[in-house]
Amino acid sequence: MAAPEVTIEVNEETGAWVTDGVEMIYTPRAFFVNIQKQVEQAIGVEAYAKLLHRAAYDATYPWCGVQAKLHGLSGMDVFHHYLKRLSQRGWGKFSLLEADPAAGTALVRLDHSAIAAGYGGTAARPVCTMFPGAFDATMDWVRESLGHDARAVTRETRCAAQDGRDHCVFAIESGWGLPAGGITVSAT
Repeated sequence: MAAPEVTIEVNEETGAWVTDGVEMIYTPRAFFVNIQKQVEQAIGVEAYAKLLHRAAYDATYPWCGVQAKLHGLSGMDVFHHYLKRLSQRGWGKFSLLEADPAAGTALVRLDHSAIAAGYGGTAARPVCTMFPGAFDATMDWVRESLGHDARAVTRETRCAAQDGRDHCVFAIESGWGLPAGGITVSAT
């Protein structure tokens, strides 16, 4: 086992954990995945995917601006930094397979997904529904920083939770004419 690769500061007064200027919560994987399963069961997979897409987008877009300023990053360096931080926080190991920010496209691979692992390889659908909204926000932030206005649409095209697959893949495409964060990602 290795030590965490992110700096964690603890506010002595409130007990809040802070990394890169953002308050964090340290929680067991099983707790997060079980919440996802229960909410999917209560409101439906599509409704949960839509809700989580919005929440992830709204959290990630401003995070990109904070990180760009804090670390002196710009353009796709912000996207790389986001994938690095997701990996360092235990969500899995993310890698950018290809990207064309001018076109608004990218392909992200996720090995050892914390969410997919919680489904045990038996899901009949992609389950890593928290990432598409975050990837849309990150690509939108990158594109806007480069002077483009098209919006991203991310689909999980392969999930490690399905039929013994060994990794997840997310395809990011340009969603011309769509409002920021207004994309509903299908969970099927």
